Amino acid sequence: MLSRLIFLFVAVPLVELAILLQIGQWIGLFPTFALVVTTGVAGAALARQQGLRAFVAVQRELASGRLPGRSLLDGLAILVGGAFLLTPGILTDVAGFSLLFPASRRWLQRIVRRGLERRIREGTVEFKVYGPGGGATTGRGEVHTRQPRDGEER
Repeated sequence: MLSRLIFLFVAVPLVELAILLQIGQWIGLFPTFALVVTTGVAGAALARQQGLRAFVAVQRELASGRLPGRSLLDGLAILVGGAFLLTPGILTDVAGFSLLFPASRRWLQRIVRRGLERRIREGTVEFKVYGPGGGATTGRGEVHTRQPRDGEER
């Protein structure tokens, strides 16, 4: 997990910087700057539009008495996509736009769902649900309770 975080916060920005520098050499400083600003503004507008659409879908499903599973996944994907688009860089822009367009978002959701289902079948993923009192129930039915700290009531 630590290696993934190091990759995420160190390697990805370095690769993005190298790509932006290369683009800056090809098309110049101001067009590169305009590209970064334009994708950020367009991405924010698209994230807002898609986010509102997902929010309305969640409300509609709740009003009809259904759990909003897909709509919540869409909202999460749109949130992550919007964050990617606010991060300067070409790779993050591609990832962000792919999470904002419904067709590519569905495709990515299917891939993630299949991988998660496989990991659950293999037993390599564990879920913890925290309830009142600080106890955690794992995906395997075990219950773990958190011991109270000094000064805390049980």
